[in-house]
Amino acid sequence: MIRNRDILNKFYHKLIEKEKIPYKKALLIYEELHKEAVSLGVINSKNILDGLEIDIRIANAINRLAK
Repeated sequence: MIRNRDILNKFYHKLIEKEKIPYKKALLIYEELHKEAVSLGVINSKNILDGLEIDIRIANAINRLAK
């Protein structure tokens, strides 16, 4: 559970600044991760949005508890 979003956001911003991954490299990493997920059968073009509404509702509920 996230208790302090400000600290987490600062951490992510520092990490992004430190990493400085070029856009093309980040896109390549994303595409490779997507291929891996498809090859494992975790996602496909038909089910990529399945359950999204449920995930959003769960995230909203968790965020309300964290406040």
